[in-house]
Amino acid sequence: MPKMKTHKGSAKRFRVTRTGKIMRGKAFKSHILEKKTPKRKRGFRQEGLVAKSDVKVVSKNLGIG
Repeated sequence: MPKMKTHKGSAKRFRVTRTGKIMRGKAFKSHILEKKTPKRKRGFRQEGLVAKSDVKVVSKNLGIG
């Protein structure tokens, strides 16, 4: 059986922590920023966790599941 290939689009968007959690970037931070509050925009800088329902698919794409 051939090796499982990493999905390169997913590899650029997600990272795995040392404890095995999958982190993702936040959405809504690229444009139409004038109407968003500074507090909200700061929140977009932090990474978020991938939802439990999506972990299986994302980890398969990253080749870890």
